[in-house]
Amino acid sequence: MFNTPSAVLDQKKSKAKYPEVRVIVLDDSFNTFQHVANCLLTIIPDMSEKWAWDLTFKVDKTGSAEVWRGNLEQAELYHEQLASKGLTMAPIEKT
Repeated sequence: MFNTPSAVLDQKKSKAKYPEVRVIVLDDSFNTFQHVANCLLTIIPDMSEKWAWDLTFKVDKTGSAEVWRGNLEQAELYHEQLASKGLTMAPIEKT
């Protein structure tokens, strides 16, 4: 056998090294439903119009909604972009 490093990653070590984080939009009294849904649709990758509206209604009804989950670097980008559009954001949360 050849003495080469294994290309298979240990999932537990990988998760511990790169934990997922959550991007959460909070309810406020000044952003319209249309604005929130449009921001989600344009900023969050692979966001469908239906899912953007579902999340917007969840923010209104429950006070918050997780709009994206993944690595920290991407989360920081989406968080910053949503905040720059005037959305009220919770701090990025580790899962």
